[in-house]
Amino acid sequence: MNSILRHEKIMEILLSQREVSVNELSDQLQVTGKTIREDLSKLEEQGLLVRVHGGAMLKHQDQFGMLSVHEPIMQHREDKTSIAERALKYIEQDDVIALDGGSTTLEIAKLLENRPYTVITNDLHIIGVLTAKDQIRLVVPGGYRVRNMLTGTEAIDYMRKLNVQTAFISATGIHLEQGLSVFTGDFIEMKRAMLEMARKVYAVVDHSKFDRSALRTVASIQELDGIITDEKLSEEIYLKYQQAGVMIDRS
Repeated sequence: MNSILRHEKIMEILLSQREVSVNELSDQLQVTGKTIREDLSKLEEQGLLVRVHGGAMLKHQDQFGMLSVHEPIMQHREDKTSIAERALKYIEQDDVIALDGGSTTLEIAKLLENRPYTVITNDLHIIGVLTAKDQIRLVVPGGYRVRNMLTGTEAIDYMRKLNVQTAFISATGIHLEQGLSVFTGDFIEMKRAMLEMARKVYAVVDHSKFDRSALRTVASIQELDGIITDEKLSEEIYLKYQQAGVMIDRS
């Protein structure tokens, strides 16, 4: 198993368990403890985990575009709510909307008025919120459950047959060169399907995710129509992305 696949497996295990020991990882991945410690150091450098004695624990679970089966307390909740409020400006009457999985898109679902929109999502938390809004046409691509998300070949194929006006995509990190990135490949194909089928695509990411990159790139910056973030984004980073031709809404 190469290092990229090992890193994905480590992050998947951490998302399920929150904390794991070097010995556990060594047994599961069939590599030496020395290799695991080197892997953990690299992942810690990327801000994806925190080393603890004898192992590692997940750092800020909700930053990775996935939540636990039971919705957790989120980091940067106020920032995510303000992003969601901005995102509503990009939704028009009777729109067909795709909501990627994640804590910020969940906030969009909570704020979305009970009107005749069509919303496509594979996030179980978002589905739970929107089920109570009877005017919204809820479309669920189906598939099998991985934590709070639905995925699978049939679900992705179904997504690719839909016409979407606006898609809101989440990510672990956003970077001018490495684009939108996530830490595991489980949901890349569904994210790609949402991106490719939408007329307009906006990344919804809080200020802490800028100039960061995770293991796997989902999309380039050029594939986005814009980035919606919060007012805490620094002026320096804001200007850098603007000069690169990226539309950023932070006000």
